[in-house]
Amino acid sequence: MSVQFPEGFLWGGAVAANQCEGAYNEDGKGWSTQDVAPQGIKGPITEVPTEDNMKLVGIDFYHRYKEDIKLFAEMGFKVFRTSIAWSRIFPNGDELEPNEKGLQFYDDLFDECHKYGIEPLVTISHYETPLHLSKHYNGWVNRELVGFYERYSRTLFTRYKGKVKYWLTFNEINSILHEPFMSGGIYTPKDKLSKQNLYQAIHHELVASALAVKIGHEIDPEAKIGCMILSMPTYPLTPNPDDVIAAMQTEHLNYFFGDVHARGIYPGYMKRYFREHGIEIHMEPGDAEILKHTVDFISFSYYVSICETGDDSRRNQTEGNLFSGAANPYLEASEWGWQIDPQGLRYVLNMFYDRYQKPLFIVENGLGAKDVLITGEDGVPTVNDDYRIKYLNDHLVQVGEAIEDGIEVMGYTSWGCIDLVSASTAELSKRYGFIYVDRHDDNTGTLERYRKKSFYWYKDVIATNGQSLQR
Repeated sequence: MSVQFPEGFLWGGAVAANQCEGAYNEDGKGWSTQDVAPQGIKGPITEVPTEDNMKLVGIDFYHRYKEDIKLFAEMGFKVFRTSIAWSRIFPNGDELEPNEKGLQFYDDLFDECHKYGIEPLVTISHYETPLHLSKHYNGWVNRELVGFYERYSRTLFTRYKGKVKYWLTFNEINSILHEPFMSGGIYTPKDKLSKQNLYQAIHHELVASALAVKIGHEIDPEAKIGCMILSMPTYPLTPNPDDVIAAMQTEHLNYFFGDVHARGIYPGYMKRYFREHGIEIHMEPGDAEILKHTVDFISFSYYVSICETGDDSRRNQTEGNLFSGAANPYLEASEWGWQIDPQGLRYVLNMFYDRYQKPLFIVENGLGAKDVLITGEDGVPTVNDDYRIKYLNDHLVQVGEAIEDGIEVMGYTSWGCIDLVSASTAELSKRYGFIYVDRHDDNTGTLERYRKKSFYWYKDVIATNGQSLQR
């Protein structure tokens, strides 16, 4: 029995501006938090950009996007997820007028997508708060960022009306819980950041996200605006009720973000959490009404699942994208220690749909691996990445199972459809793409693009609307 995907399913791939564009100081762009994080999400930050930061060049997508979009079209992409670099549009973040050269770049990029019949799926803020807003305002801890984001999002909705149908407000918004600088531009060191300030910053982001939904629908009633959550389904390590409750409480901290985006109110379990941790969220007049502007769909990333236990002595830690938990003894792991759980994707699709009854969009999923470039039979360099094909095949089969379960899935964009600089490690050797980019961690390479074996595999998957997948 073949896997059945609905007609019009949005197949494609995903990147982020800060991991692929490069051109960090061209055409009026300001510095972002990514420009001072040369070792990735968990590394130290610098005062100014330094030459060892791979993201300053990325894969030079800024100058090579036409070549890359053509390759995506060759694969048959229906949708291409990318982000807009906030500091290309407002270099410091608090200006009154946008940077025209930055706006024009994305006009040209979206035009190139439409030339091939590819719909852009655009993230408004993807881990790259303008550095000025981080250093001088302490990022989203400061209420003023709501106004700056409102001006920024209004500018985008107005400029790209008719060019961009699908929008996401914040990338992996719940990641602020673990990486407040990268996710929320919060300059206070993580170990000195109070829960009060952290959750106040989260409130500001949630208000800004709802404002963007309101503004986007007013400017372009045809636009579909979603939230984006880092999903990491959490299983109890054992049937012990203590483990079950521990898993539930971990899930609550992540569900909170989806609950507010989809339901427009703060859930009772978070009100209890605030009481027990001495947190008092300051709401401005009108915030509760703004939050009622809920999203059209829920999008999320999925890479791994984790286990939780109420017994710290049994916590054999495993690494995840940003979160980590107890290792699952039934799962294998990638080269970077991320446990591989295709069925977890079916599970999380069911959980989200049961909870929200809104369309779902898988906007990140993929395998980071150390690919080896070889010479193919036709004399052209390639990569025999059967491990990536297996990973993606197995996950997509589970998406098909979820669709059979009755889940409304809009589409799937594989993460890092072309090799890019890793967010978590700032390496290029951690490759995700269907397209190999000749650039290396020592900053050498030609930046030439080569089709991997998975390129042709994914092309076939799209052409057959999933019929070619192997159960």
